[in-house]
Order: sequence, then C-alpha cells, then structure tokens
Amino acid sequence: MRITPPSWFVRLTTSDLATMVFLSLLSILSAVFASSIPQWYGIIICNLCLIFLIPYVAVKAKKGGSRTMQHIRDWYPVPMILYVFKLTYLMVHPIHPQDFDWLLIDVDRWIFGTDPTGWILQFARPAVTEILQVCYACYYFILLSVFFELWWEKRHTEFFLGAFLVVYGFYLSYIGYLAVPAVGPRFTLHDFDTINQVLPGLWLTDSLRDFLNSGESIPRHAANAIALAQRDAFPSGHTELTLVSLYIAFSNRLKSRWVLLAIGSLLIVSTVYLWYHYVIDVIAGVCLFAFTVWSGRRMDSLWRAYKARLKSVRGEEIG
Repeated sequence: MRITPPSWFVRLTTSDLATMVFLSLLSILSAVFASSIPQWYGIIICNLCLIFLIPYVAVKAKKGGSRTMQHIRDWYPVPMILYVFKLTYLMVHPIHPQDFDWLLIDVDRWIFGTDPTGWILQFARPAVTEILQVCYACYYFILLSVFFELWWEKRHTEFFLGAFLVVYGFYLSYIGYLAVPAVGPRFTLHDFDTINQVLPGLWLTDSLRDFLNSGESIPRHAANAIALAQRDAFPSGHTELTLVSLYIAFSNRLKSRWVLLAIGSLLIVSTVYLWYHYVIDVIAGVCLFAFTVWSGRRMDSLWRAYKARLKSVRGEEIG
C-alpha cells in the first residue's frame, strides 16, 4: 500500500525542511539539557510554533495565493537565521561549557609556527583597517544582495536553491559552534578592550565595531565582554557563507558578482586581520563551504525530483 504524503508536505522547499529539522534538533537538545538551560521550555514552545507555522505559510503562499504570504515565504529565512543564531547563544555553554580556543590556537601555531593575528599586525594601517572593517560589516549585505537580484529577476528556481544553500550552510556552522565553542583571538591572544587603540581605523571603524559587538550580545563598555560573547569562532561562518554567496553569484552570472567578489575577498582577509577568527576557523569555513554546496545541491535535486514524481502521479501542480 502506497502512502501518499499530505499536500502541505510536498509544498515545502528544502529551506523549509532544513529549518524544521534544525528547530526540532534544538528542541530535543533543550529537553535533554533542561537542567542546564533555564529557558528550555520557552525555546521548545517557540520552536514548535515555528515548525507548525512554516507549512501554513507554504500552503497560503502557493501559486495564486496571497502576495503578502508569498513575500513572507520568500524572505522568512532572514529573520529565522538570526533567531536560530541567538538560540545557539542561549544553548552553547549549558550544553558544552568548555571553550576550545586553546586547541584552535595550538593548531594555528602548529601550522604557521606563530599566531597569525599577531604576525599580521606588521601590515596594519588605519586606512587598511577602515577598509577591512567596512568589508567585514558588509557580510549580510552580500547575502541579501545576491538574493534580491535573483528575486527581482524572478528566477525562482535559482532563488530557492540558493536560499537552501545559505540556510543549510548557516545551520551547519551553528552545529560547529555547539560542538567546538570558542570566542576568537580578540579575547584570548589580544586585549579586547584595546582593539580601537591597537587597530585604529579612520572614521567608521569604531562605530561599526560597536554595532557588530552588540549583535553578538556585547554591549559597549561591557565590564566582562568575554563572558557575554557568542561562542561563534569555529568554523568561520563569515568565510563559509561569503563563499556560498559568491558561488551563487557566479554560477548564476549575476550582474553584481565582480563587486561582491572584491568585497567578499577582503571580508575573508578581515576575519583574521581584525582578530575575529583564527586561521584554522577560516580553513574550516572553506571546507564547510565545499561540503555545503556539494551535499546541498544533491539534497535539493533529490527533493525536486521527488516532488516532480508526485506531480506526475497526481496530475497537479505542486509548488
């Protein structure tokens, strides 16, 4: 007897599936470590609501449905990624209280014979710092600009495949944060409170640093910044997702691809220059990028083929 899946299930994209699976995983972890996570019940309730909301939006956004729901369907991964990022912040240390910066430092020293973030200081100049800090802050601009161009040109297949690669890549990097929590060299090898003096910029650097720090739960002039910081050094998500975005831009021959390549290349250099990451974090980000694209394309292709078979059997359109 053949079991036919419900209509809402086959309307899901691979981004929907990845999000539902990852939220389920985080909910299970919250329940397992409930004694260490004070907010565990709130996390589970919020995640379950989102898990049920995603199919609802998928059905309401089907072809010919509400335009508002279609826009929500297209763009909800943006706030979802930020939500899950903050969720991992609440869960990392209760699950894995030890930081592994010592290991990442040892690996860098084994490869290079020194600390690369210290060695690169010889090339530091205020103008260089300013340019690299601006490029580092362009991370989400790179991601959004790629998808806005695909969305504007109504290249729906490419849009949803690219969205899955980015969503999937983010969730894989979050697994890295949970498995190998680390704060990065600005807290371990350098003095976080002196970065504006040691690596000064020109006009925007200090403000951009304050803005980015606040996004990582570090308010300005925090007395104990390392205790508040996200454990998001390994792997370098900035490296992984910038490369994913560039892959999408060049594979789809987007008009903005060469500008994004210039900014993205400097962004990856900035991760080490600005003390955000160890070099091994960047290497791991490159490897994770390759795995994300290799496995993500195959999973998306399998899901689309599955939906196409159902469409032929049912003789109806499945979004």
